[in-house]
Amino acid sequence: MAASHIFKVLFVNQGKVYEIYARKVSHGGLFGFIEVEELVFGSRSTVVVDPTEEKIKAEFHEVKRTYLPLQSILRIDEVKKQGVSKIVALEGGNVAQFPVTLMNPGGGDSSARK
Repeated sequence: MAASHIFKVLFVNQGKVYEIYARKVSHGGLFGFIEVEELVFGSRSTVVVDPTEEKIKAEFHEVKRTYLPLQSILRIDEVKKQGVSKIVALEGGNVAQFPVTLMNPGGGDSSARK
C-alpha cells in the first residue's frame, strides 16, 4: 500500500453521519469494533473555515485511536486524496436501526434452540 493512501470512513453516531479520514483502519483487538488510527484533518492554513470540520476536530482532539462498532459503519473507502471531514444529519425520519449482536449469547448454534 502506498504511503499516500488514506481511508474515508463513514459511520453513524447519535443520528448523524460522520465522514472522517484516517491513515490506518483495521479490525483491531476488540471483537465487533473497527480500529481507526491517525485521523487526518484539513490544514489550518486555509482562509475558509468549515464549521462541521472544526466540530469533528474538537470532538476527536488528542484522540490517538478510536474504536467504532461494526453496526455503526456505513462504508470504508481507500482513497488517494483527503476530502473534508463532515457531519450530516441522518435522513430517514424517526426510524432507528435496532442494534444487532454479532454472536449468540448462548454460545452455541442458533439453529439448535429448544
